[in-house]
Amino acid sequence: MTYRKLFSSRHAVPQNAAAQSEPLPGQVPNNAGGHWYALDDWARLDRFLVLGSEGGTYYVGERQLTADNAHAVARCLSADGRRVVARAIEISEAGRAPKNDPALFVLAMATAAADEATRRAALAALPRVARTGTHLLSFADMVEGFRGWGRGLRRAVAGWFIGQDADRIALQAVKYMNRGGWSLRDLLRLAHPLTDDVRMKALFDWIAHPGSADAVAAARTAFPLVEGMFAAREADGPAAVAAAIRAHRLPREAVPTERLSAPEVWEALLESMPATALIRNLGKLSQVGLLSIGSDVADRVVRRLSDGEALTRARVHPVQILLALKTYAQGRGERGKLQWTPVPAVVDALDEAFYRAFATVAPTGKRLLVGVDVSGSMNSPCIGSAVLHAYEAAAAMAMTFVHSERHVEVVGFDTEIHTVALSARQRLDDVVRTFKQWSGGTDTALPIQHALRARREFDAIVVLTDNETWAGKQHPVQALRQYRETVNPAAKAVVLATAANTGSVVPDGDPLSLGCAGFDAAVPQVVAEFVGR
Repeated sequence: MTYRKLFSSRHAVPQNAAAQSEPLPGQVPNNAGGHWYALDDWARLDRFLVLGSEGGTYYVGERQLTADNAHAVARCLSADGRRVVARAIEISEAGRAPKNDPALFVLAMATAAADEATRRAALAALPRVARTGTHLLSFADMVEGFRGWGRGLRRAVAGWFIGQDADRIALQAVKYMNRGGWSLRDLLRLAHPLTDDVRMKALFDWIAHPGSADAVAAARTAFPLVEGMFAAREADGPAAVAAAIRAHRLPREAVPTERLSAPEVWEALLESMPATALIRNLGKLSQVGLLSIGSDVADRVVRRLSDGEALTRARVHPVQILLALKTYAQGRGERGKLQWTPVPAVVDALDEAFYRAFATVAPTGKRLLVGVDVSGSMNSPCIGSAVLHAYEAAAAMAMTFVHSERHVEVVGFDTEIHTVALSARQRLDDVVRTFKQWSGGTDTALPIQHALRARREFDAIVVLTDNETWAGKQHPVQALRQYRETVNPAAKAVVLATAANTGSVVPDGDPLSLGCAGFDAAVPQVVAEFVGR
């Protein structure tokens, strides 16, 4: 190291800076040995509802992370339970979260609240948050951990059954008869829903007594979907199964497992397959030989993936697209058992579908610096997936800014700044490979220090991180203060959290700073509105 470099102001740390291992006033220890500002419970509620705790983080296991968030939810319920229920409904119905389990968990907690009005609100919200049979079965598993099956809960579950169209309940029964140790039969026997509808009675009788020949016959007569399911079971070959699928528009779950290796069965399923199921089954479609380069099926799949409005109507979350992109492009499933040859046109269509999910975000016209945390802790699973890591989701979100903004610079950081040249024409898998090469400690002050050293005037500095900073000689908030004092007094800071932990590197009280969480289209829209105003 030269004396010039040693004493250069480009690398010097201000004398009044405090190492991140030492707390500033108002800070508390984080999980990595550094310090951060504790989130208030309402911010933690939002972060949990959007990100969940499945898979934990690099520093905190799944069980502990869930317990930490449950304590925060409990405090929110004590303060204003109906507000908690309303927030769970809002985030669930808006499709903000890749998975609905956190909202179901919060709703289950709310049904056991001390406040009667909160309990009533939570039970009334059940059909809005538990929109499918699998949601209801997950809720049943969760709620048992908080309360017993009293009259109010049984009435709410009965209302879930009675309040829906009979054909929709039949679809739920065909797709989700059993999940997680619970069955719709269990719930019917607990809830005893009463109805005068003849078809609904026949359906309930079959669900509750699946071994009764009379109940089966009545359900098959009343519901074409149930008839189709039994026809597929009784079919003597793949062609007959495919015919039953086409005649009754059967979902994959209605087809016997042993028939799901036949290409003609999958071709029939594809004709009426929902968008979410299509995205989940791209690998299988390739593995059985249907989805191949230049095939008619490949053309059909690409057209469907290119229909942004249809994907939005189907509530396909951008993270689901990102996960499908990574899984499909690598040619093997999450557990490695299923393998296939990816079709480049499908990979391209998934890439474009991800960006199309953010197409409605209006550009701010502002100058942005986007810092992506590429430290070791960002190698943790993201949203409970063993395939998708936090740094990959963060890099993908950074690219949404590259797509929507004209004046944007992106850097990676761990204990160093890593400059990257990203183009809006780059594919996501190429971008992810760019960020994969680094994995050090965490210093979230570095993007701000980078802008400060270069005397670059940015309107906002956006950092995507798990907030577990510890390795720097200056706190991010100190670097931000110095940047505002010497470069741009109106500079805004935005921290996008990638994990449902309990803190943030920016304090709540700074009107020029914003903390938020998630990987959906609402996040860049919120950022754009904050930066642009």
